Amino acid sequence: KNHQQYPKHQIKMAVGKNKNLGKGKKGGRKKIVDPFLKKEWYKLVAPSIFAQKDCGRTLITKTQGTKIASEYLKGRVIEISLADLQKNEALAHRKIKLCIEDVQGYNCLLNFHGMDMTRDKLCSLIRKKQSIIEANVDCRTSD
Repeated sequence: KNHQQYPKHQIKMAVGKNKNLGKGKKGGRKKIVDPFLKKEWYKLVAPSIFAQKDCGRTLITKTQGTKIASEYLKGRVIEISLADLQKNEALAHRKIKLCIEDVQGYNCLLNFHGMDMTRDKLCSLIRKKQSIIEANVDCRTSD
C-alpha cells in the first residue's frame, strides 16, 4: 500500500531486519594498557674486578604463569664502557661485554663476556694503505 506513493525505481529495500546496523564491533574496543606497567627493573651488579659495582638497570616483563622473569634475564649480554666501570675517562674507548649469570632477588650478577673498542678509536689506529689484523683468543684465568 505504501509503495504506490513512491516511484518504482526508488524502491530497493531488503526484506527483513538488518540486525548489525546499530551495533559496533563484537566485544567493543580493547582498553589500551601501558606496557611499562607490566615491567620490573633489575639492578646490574658488575664483577669484583671493576671499581664500580652498580653499573645500571635492566627491564623485564614481570613473572606471569610459567614465564619466569629471572630465566629470561640469564644469558643477556650488556655492553658498557670501561670508563664507567673503572671511573677513569682515559679508558672510554674500550667497551666491555658482561653476561648475566645469576639473578638474586632484584640483583643480576654479571660475568665478563668480551671486550671491544669503539669505532673512532679503531679508525684512529689504522692509517691509509694499511690493513688491520684481527685475532680472537680464548683465555682461561685462575680467578
